[in-house]
Order: sequence, then structure tokens, then C-alpha cells
Amino acid sequence: MTGEALASAFEEQRGRLVAVAQRMLGSRTDAEDAVQEAWLRLARQDADTIDNLSGWLTTVVGRVCIDTLRSRKTRPEDSYDEPPELLVLDDSPEEDALLAESVGVALVVVLDALGPAERLAFVLHDLFAVSFAEIGEILGKSADAAKMLASRARRKVRGQRPADEPRQRAVVDAFLAAAREGDFDGLLEMLDPDVTWRSQSRHGEVVRLGAAEVATRVQRGARAAGSTRPALVNGKPGIVSWSRTGKLLGVMTCTIVDGRIVEIDSVSDPRRLAAMGVTSRESSSSK
Repeated sequence: MTGEALASAFEEQRGRLVAVAQRMLGSRTDAEDAVQEAWLRLARQDADTIDNLSGWLTTVVGRVCIDTLRSRKTRPEDSYDEPPELLVLDDSPEEDALLAESVGVALVVVLDALGPAERLAFVLHDLFAVSFAEIGEILGKSADAAKMLASRARRKVRGQRPADEPRQRAVVDAFLAAAREGDFDGLLEMLDPDVTWRSQSRHGEVVRLGAAEVATRVQRGARAAGSTRPALVNGKPGIVSWSRTGKLLGVMTCTIVDGRIVEIDSVSDPRRLAAMGVTSRESSSSK
């Protein structure tokens, strides 16, 4: 294979490799570095000895990511170069079935609870359908061991949900219902008087607002939205809203203490919303 042909074949794989690495590492910059390292190793390799280029590159990128994650464990002062993206799950009985699909569009903050090997097994198998035999080769383990790692990771991700999740969801459901109905007093009942509102918009803001101002903002947003639905966002109860044309407008997460919302984190930055890949569903709640 000529150098030009090899470069072309690599570029065909680049997008998928970056997606794998970004879900492993949580950083676009680190992901691109990992893929660039794979290219450097490929350039030093005799391409004619590679039977499956896609598999070979996945193996190299996986091992580079493993090394990076293990390095982070020894250097905890390292931080992400950008905010981790949000995981948005349907608030429905089918939620577990949607877990892998939902993680596939956004890095889960709770993946940090996984060890490097668990994380790799979960991401490669559940998100990219890499076989356990291939994952085992990357990790230097058997296919059965890789399967066990992915299963354990899956349980840990689901286990990040709070024990009082049903009660917390009930608070958010009531809050959302009051917003849809224009029930200002009902909104106030669900809010702590000193509720904190954090917004990730184009400009960004972190402010402490009174309950009345937060209720006004939420009520205004509900009027503007075409549809809204409850969601599980990074393990917390939240709300997702779309415009009447189906454009994603925002994602909110709620921190609840003693039956009242004490913090709201709102994301409306179009760049971050686009990265989530959240799509409207027919089952979404409407105003």
C-alpha cells in the first residue's frame, strides 16, 4: 500500500476513532491526540502486515486511551480541557434499554467511576459493537473477562442513580406540570427560597436567584417551548425542551433537598446542545 493510499484509508477511519477516544477520555483534545498517536504508529508499521486496518487502529487507540486514563489516576490534578458532556436518558420503563444508545451521543460523567479497563470494555462493546474477543486482545484478557468487565461497568453506570430517585422525580414532575399550566404558585412551592441557577449559555452565568425570579424564568421558557419532557441527566432528574420546529432548546438538571429544588443547572449553549445528539420522541410530553 502506498503512503497516499494508507493516509486515505486512515482518514476514512478518523471520525470513528475520534468518537471512540472522546467517549473514553471525555476530551476532544485528548481524543485527537490519541488518534494522532495511532497515525504515527501506523506510519511506522508495514501496512502490508495488517489484515484488518479498522481493527488494528481500534486496538491502538484503545491502548493509548487506557494509558491516558491510568496516567490520570496517578496525576489527579489533571483536569478536562472542556466541560464533560451530558448524558440524557428517557424517563420511561425503557430507560435501561436506551442506556447504551444514550451514552453513545454524549460522554457520561459517571464513567469516571469506572476503572480504565471497565470503561474501555463498556464503551467499545456497548457503544461501538466491538466484539469481546477484540476487546480482550486490547486488554490482554480473555473474551469472557472482557464481557465481565463490560457487565460490571454497566451495573455501575446504572447504580449511580440516587436512592431517593423516585421522590426526586416526583418533585420535577410536579415542577414541570406547574410550568406547563402557568401555575406560578405551584412553581414556587417546588423551589427553595435561595435556589441557585447555573446557566451554560453562549456567555454563561452563575447566579443566586430568589425563587420568584427562577419561577419566572422557567415559566417564560415553558411558554416558548414546543414540547418538554422529564429526563435523567447525568444521574439527576431533569427536563429537556424543544422548539415547535423540533430544535433542542435546553436541558436542565435539578438538585433536590427535602422535597425542594435547591439548584438548577441549565444548558442552552447551541454548541453543547448539538454535541448531545438528543432527539425529540413521539412520547415526549407536550405543553
